[in-house]
Amino acid sequence: MTTVLRTRAELAATLGPLPGRLAVVMTMGALHPGHETLLRAARERADVVLATIFVNPLQFGPNEDFDRYPRTLEADLAICRAAGVDAVFAPSREELYPGGEPIVRVTGGDLGEELEGASRPGFFTGVLTVVLKLLNLVRPDVAIFGEKDYQQLTLVRRMVRDLELDVEIAGVPTVREPDGLALSSRNRYLSTEERASALRLSAALRAGAAAAGAGRGADGALAAAHRAFGEGTTGAKLDYLVLTDPELGPAPVTGPARMLVAAWVGGTRLIDNVPVELAPVSVPVATPPGG
Repeated sequence: MTTVLRTRAELAATLGPLPGRLAVVMTMGALHPGHETLLRAARERADVVLATIFVNPLQFGPNEDFDRYPRTLEADLAICRAAGVDAVFAPSREELYPGGEPIVRVTGGDLGEELEGASRPGFFTGVLTVVLKLLNLVRPDVAIFGEKDYQQLTLVRRMVRDLELDVEIAGVPTVREPDGLALSSRNRYLSTEERASALRLSAALRAGAAAAGAGRGADGALAAAHRAFGEGTTGAKLDYLVLTDPELGPAPVTGPARMLVAAWVGGTRLIDNVPVELAPVSVPVATPPGG
């Protein structure tokens, strides 16, 4: 039985008497199997699982898709029930922001203005503000986030550290279609032709990761990824393709790293990323004279 909560009072009354470890999965609805994986991961980590469903207006720019963002509450609730979610908090805009949009907000500093933040000014301010607000309302022991939104996950972890929040932030690997496309609520906007073009994001990441593991270095990994994406061809327009360290700083010479990509496919903007292991750069051994 999954209880649907609409107000702060209902949330407090429901969570207050519940014993044990509490996990939260924050979503904007339009749930798909990737979200279901997060919900099942929460079920494994806690005694009580709460999902939130709220299309947050603070993280949409003036020319973005807030009005057309899919709202599928009944289907979302069915997925939550199947995943064993105990309660769903689905507040209205007025319930979560009773005084109107908040004056005081959380920013992501310099990191919040890079990559997604550079392409979508103010996006991470909206994300971090609503995440902090929901953490304070729910008071979970652990919050589960998907690695597909890797910059978001990194910034939420930094916010929790910097503001001394008493919550564990757990990341779950990206869930993909059999052909490699990362699951996203925005995939439903893609036509058949656009979906085929969208595969260039994951193809670029696979090529970059393979080159990194083969000892071709950061530059070689990026070059391989760009070739696989196929810049200059039709169907997808690259926004960024970068290699960083796991905290989104400069890429290391060797060791763990992260490759991230964003591109427009038709009128839909998609993002993806993969972990990368940079092997020591392999240098061909010169043949000695007369050898």
